[in-house]
Amino acid sequence: MDDLEIIAEKIVSQAMPGEEVEAFVAWDEETSIRIYNGAIENLSKSQSSGVGIRIVNNHRQGFAWAGTLDPSAIEFAITEARDNASFATEDEYLGLGTPDDVAPKDLDLWRDDLSSHSTDEKVSLALDLESTVKNSDKRIKSVESANYGDVSSMATVFTNTGMKASYRQTFSFISAHAIAVENDETQTGGGYSVGRTISELNLDKAASDATKRATRLLGASKPPSARMTVLFDPQVTTTLLAIISGTLSGEAVIKGRSLFAGRLNEQVASPMVSLVDDPTNPFAFGASVFDAEGYASRSNSLIAEGILQGFLYDTYSARRAGVRTTASAVRGGFSSTPGVGARALYLTPGTKSQPELIESIENGVLVQNISGVHSGVNPISGDFSVGAEGLLIKSGKLGSPVKEFTIASSLQRMLQEVVAVGNDVEWIPSVAAGVSLVVEGISLSGI
Repeated sequence: MDDLEIIAEKIVSQAMPGEEVEAFVAWDEETSIRIYNGAIENLSKSQSSGVGIRIVNNHRQGFAWAGTLDPSAIEFAITEARDNASFATEDEYLGLGTPDDVAPKDLDLWRDDLSSHSTDEKVSLALDLESTVKNSDKRIKSVESANYGDVSSMATVFTNTGMKASYRQTFSFISAHAIAVENDETQTGGGYSVGRTISELNLDKAASDATKRATRLLGASKPPSARMTVLFDPQVTTTLLAIISGTLSGEAVIKGRSLFAGRLNEQVASPMVSLVDDPTNPFAFGASVFDAEGYASRSNSLIAEGILQGFLYDTYSARRAGVRTTASAVRGGFSSTPGVGARALYLTPGTKSQPELIESIENGVLVQNISGVHSGVNPISGDFSVGAEGLLIKSGKLGSPVKEFTIASSLQRMLQEVVAVGNDVEWIPSVAAGVSLVVEGISLSGI
């Protein structure tokens, strides 16, 4: 980390009169292992480092990056960024951030012991996962893949406008995709476990989830069309919240691409819905001490008991909107400039578990998977129509498995018709956490 800070400080020190200079310096190390049929199908371990440089001069921004920390490459990137700024279009809102009064939280996101585990240990864990899934149920005929992965990353953001931030984190996961067969019918299902180091991973949970999600859909058929209550599984809710997160971006509002534009302080959802983006939550895998511009992370309430509270902003979108940044700058790495986005979105949980929610539903469906999200959901209009599979719910009990049906509504209506939120919050590698979610009055199109 000290080396990254030294490099960043040196870059910033080369600012010319009138220039605002930002250095984003990053390093990461990754391991990826894929097991198939008791053997290693793929194993890779890599390190990468680089720097992204932004220069703003007279409200013109230039950017360049180098995929190495070699001094000569960095010097060339500085020259390129300066040259790019000279040809850029002037924009009165362009400019780097300046320090505010929010102090950084002390977040425990790094595990020293991750680096102490050998590659052989990691391979063994993936092999054990595959074996456990295969032996979990006689209907499991094979495992499409068993995987292990981890990432250790560090980053530093320095500017000559006063921003100085450094942060680091580790992450590891295991996952398996099982194939179940019965009466010549095949179904698949996946399971996973995530943590910040190997000791935080739960092999039995990952194996059990993969087995359950594959076997319980055996015998699935197309259901009759109806209007009914839908219970979204946490993994599905994660996808829904990720879509909604884009509509809560201040940038989307400014561009007229948000279904929430002009609705501040209005009732946009059921009173059961309280939505927060909190990257200071150490359980979130999008958590970070700072955002991508160097601002201390903070909790942002977006919807409180159904009332729209606000949007997410980085420095640029906040200036355009005439508000303060919410420290919601994100970036894909040193090769990109920052933009605005959610990092740790979650619904305030309720009090009931998924089995208890099932007991409360007379006629409905538990949706385990959805498909066609990119083509079937319009985040601007809110139109929602996706393929789904899951299990019917009759008189408070899970019933027959169903597949090849469509659920249709709109994001606006679905938010208004939430009647229950589960207590089973699941933090996974996404911008949003999962939780069981009960929504009434959704159209189901089947037979």
